[in-house]
Amino acid sequence: MTHTEDTLRAGGEHIADIVTRLNALTLADAVTALEGLPFDRAVEVLDRAELARVGQLLTSLANAGALLTAMSADRAAAALRDLDGPDRTALLSRLDFETAAGLKQLLAYAPDTAGALMTTEFVSVPVGYTAAQTLTHLREVERTRETVYAIHVLNPATRALVRIVTLRQLISAAPQTPIEAVGPDRAPIAVTPDMDREEVARLISVHDLLSAPVLNARGQVLGIVTVDDVIDAILAESAEDVQKFGGVTATAEPYLHISFAEMIRKRAGWLCALFLGEMLTASAMQHFEDELAKAVVLTLFIPLIMSSGGNSGSQATSLLIRALALGQLRLADWWKVALREVPTGLTLGAILGAIAMGRIALWQTAGIYDYGPHWTLIALTVGAGLVGIVTFGSLSGSMLPFALKRLGFDPASASAPFVATLVDVTGLVIYFSVALVVLHGTLL
Repeated sequence: MTHTEDTLRAGGEHIADIVTRLNALTLADAVTALEGLPFDRAVEVLDRAELARVGQLLTSLANAGALLTAMSADRAAAALRDLDGPDRTALLSRLDFETAAGLKQLLAYAPDTAGALMTTEFVSVPVGYTAAQTLTHLREVERTRETVYAIHVLNPATRALVRIVTLRQLISAAPQTPIEAVGPDRAPIAVTPDMDREEVARLISVHDLLSAPVLNARGQVLGIVTVDDVIDAILAESAEDVQKFGGVTATAEPYLHISFAEMIRKRAGWLCALFLGEMLTASAMQHFEDELAKAVVLTLFIPLIMSSGGNSGSQATSLLIRALALGQLRLADWWKVALREVPTGLTLGAILGAIAMGRIALWQTAGIYDYGPHWTLIALTVGAGLVGIVTFGSLSGSMLPFALKRLGFDPASASAPFVATLVDVTGLVIYFSVALVVLHGTLL
């Protein structure tokens, strides 16, 4: 037994520290360490969202059925969702009918929705209970509930949600007060099972909630989404978005646990797509082959031109993806963004163009490099080209997230490499088109 496994079995560490240690172990060692933990402690560890490879760990544990049954419903569903069909079916077959049916219901919801985030373990009482009766009921069921942030008061006939009473309100109420009179007399803030998790996070943040009930069309409570589940989901979403920004297929596994084959699969697709896109750059340069032969000096500024447009587009894309994710913008606001980005791009392009023209003038007059007798026209070409390219980069980079969202894709897929590739090709066309106009009759 290793020192790490011995420490885990001792049971003296905090759960978060145990999770960190397990994530650093190989799968086989992590399974061995988990098997040595007391049952209740193993359940606590498996219930933590920070634990990686939960599904794989469960498939290797002899008491996986008992552990899944004891885990909170949302975490058990999340673990099963990460497995492929046969492994998931095998684990579900080890559960009792009621537990398996509940987990299958959660698995039916799309991964990024409130239904997939929610837990079915919540506290509810019927209208007519007193505060004292509710407290008694709470003591009886507390151990079977993942969290107790609020008490859901239901209509006894329809099971529809009538009121939400927070734990603080319940404790401070007089014992004989009817439970429906304890909570505020207003419609509860609730979400639907198909609501996107980012919208759920926004509602919980705006209303300062610890949990939000998930209601069906009849107003019945299917489960609750807690603030800790939302935080875990947003952290996972942020990690995915960061990976997408870099042109990598999102993965939830720690870097060192990703196999070589999986690493190639995650990166090769995007890299090949971007390479094919960059091949269009070569096609654009071939199209202007004659102009390049006549004015070779123009090639000196191609890297400058391409990078400036790509950087401008990446800036705009990053700002717009964040604004869309936070609900600061709607799809209908695309024209407002366009009207804002065009003058922004023109101004930024003018700034970069002035710097580039100044640099050419300085190098020419100082004798550092001779751009030829028409150096002023070359400076004007580079300056005007930068204005056009940066403006196009800002506009295309800001519109791409809108287009992707309108088509039903994640706006984060508008990664920086993707935007840079798009702007590289069009940037060359803009640059040489400007050169044809400015240098016509002189170098061209």
